[in-house]
Amino acid sequence: MSHPPAARAAASSGVLAPLYLAGFTTAFGAHGVATGLGVESGRLGLSLLGFGAILALYDVAEVVLKPVFGALSDRIGVKPVILGGLVAFALVSAVGMLTTDPVVLGVVRFAQGAAASAFSPASSSAVARLAGGDRLGRYFGRYGAWKSIGYVAGPLLGAALIALTGLWALYAALAVLAAAAAGWVALALPSLPVLARPRYTLADLVRQTTERGFVVPVLILAASTGMLGVAVGYLPLIGTRLGLGAIASAAPVAVLATVSATAQPLAGRRHDRGALTTRGAAAVALAAGAVALVLLAAAETMTPVAVMSAGAPALITAVFVAAVLVGAAVGVATPLAYAHLSAHTPPERLGRTMGNAELGRELGDAGGPLLVGAIGTAASLAAGFGALAVVTIAVAVTGAVALRAPR
Repeated sequence: MSHPPAARAAASSGVLAPLYLAGFTTAFGAHGVATGLGVESGRLGLSLLGFGAILALYDVAEVVLKPVFGALSDRIGVKPVILGGLVAFALVSAVGMLTTDPVVLGVVRFAQGAAASAFSPASSSAVARLAGGDRLGRYFGRYGAWKSIGYVAGPLLGAALIALTGLWALYAALAVLAAAAAGWVALALPSLPVLARPRYTLADLVRQTTERGFVVPVLILAASTGMLGVAVGYLPLIGTRLGLGAIASAAPVAVLATVSATAQPLAGRRHDRGALTTRGAAAVALAAGAVALVLLAAAETMTPVAVMSAGAPALITAVFVAAVLVGAAVGVATPLAYAHLSAHTPPERLGRTMGNAELGRELGDAGGPLLVGAIGTAASLAAGFGALAVVTIAVAVTGAVALRAPR
């Protein structure tokens, strides 16, 4: 779909930078607070169930509200929704500074997720409109790279702030970060006009959310996010079982995030030049992710024998190779899928499309670890990795067969 010339001109002036900060903020908030609450769970008197419930509240809010706020941004404009979400995020984070009550912190966690549900899909919509049809990959690559930095920096910065001064400092940092992003958006982001929209019937809405141009890219996003969630959760676990220390066992996750943050803008630029297509490159990327999952399954299966026979270094190498492959897979598939969605969607309903796409990502983020955990409990962890690899390959084949270039 074509995008207005004014939007393309605006993108060249660097006004997308505050949107990158907004993307970093939501990633930092989600993962930094998760780490912080984990570190402080004993002092806060949280049971495992209570800790898990508080963590889930952020994702629950996003699953429910992202489509709602995405559609709202189509009606009233992206800038008010982004500003409102960032201001709300800053305010509720400031409340978190003032309490150690688990119930209040749970409410704060849910409110942070609700606020992020506003500015996250609206930011994606703004990136799509400002980038223009010929630079979608480049700018979604940069946006995704900053989110990846937030994913890896969030836990590290959160743990450091808590170690230096306490949990309140983490919430203070988030409040300042969100407030700074809101101020920058207010000053630098142009007020993109609300576009006239045709009246859609229920049948239109069903058709739009079931056509291949929407469903297949969302499946790619869900599959890539699912493998990312599994890798971030299980790479340190396997590293620990192989005898790595606490810091060294987290190193594969840092490698993954670095590769992903580097790959996203590179893949996006190559997509814009026509060197990479979503249909081909995303399928190859997901296949690489499936190979990584098979490597993790092999490492998990062979760990007891390797530790006993001094074969751990080979498996440690396999774990780092898997981290590189997952980082590359996510780094290629994510900006290309978003670029395809944006090019396929009329500008007047980009917000709703991005909100629904973010919902798909959240379901993948939850579904991947749940699938591996459920099969791991019933059979073995290696079987769980293998099952996710099969699902990932199925999505890769679907993308290769079903995706079509936007008209």
